Amino acid sequence: MAKLIMWNLMTLDGLIEGENRDLSWHLDVWGEELERLSIEQLKSAGGLMFGRVTYELMANYWPNATGEVADLMNALPKYVFSRTLTKSNWNNTQLFGTDVPGTVSKLKRESTKEIFLFGSADLAASLIPHRLIDEFRIAVNPIVLGGGAPLFKPGERVRLKLLDSRSHSTGIVILRYEPAK
Repeated sequence: MAKLIMWNLMTLDGLIEGENRDLSWHLDVWGEELERLSIEQLKSAGGLMFGRVTYELMANYWPNATGEVADLMNALPKYVFSRTLTKSNWNNTQLFGTDVPGTVSKLKRESTKEIFLFGSADLAASLIPHRLIDEFRIAVNPIVLGGGAPLFKPGERVRLKLLDSRSHSTGIVILRYEPAK
């Protein structure tokens, strides 16, 4: 059974995006180290999972991008949860609209490789109460935006156990947690 790994860049004040969906702060920490980590993670992935908003951002960028990260993003199976989308123009994409916990459980059972959940804070919030996220991988960017969308939504309390932490030369710290037993 595959692990579902939530992978996100987050600001020091806990935001996944700034005002008006601003993601420009991602460029502050992008570099060789984060690119290598991205390639390593994508090579270990059996699929990518998105909510609608993140999916639309990704689908508008990656099909026209070039390079190793783009090649991997475009080749991997993509699982998108949306109540409104009915079709996708990004290759290898499956759309799901109902029974999110049941569908995610089935995808995890059917995959032998890790599934990565990118962005998609609302989707993550719907999975957390069902204990479907096996690992939280968060790159904390040393920036305070002061406004935007939080990564974690109000909801259930979950205790986590630190697995690993690594800093990069750009100032980000990669934190890996799993739900505490």
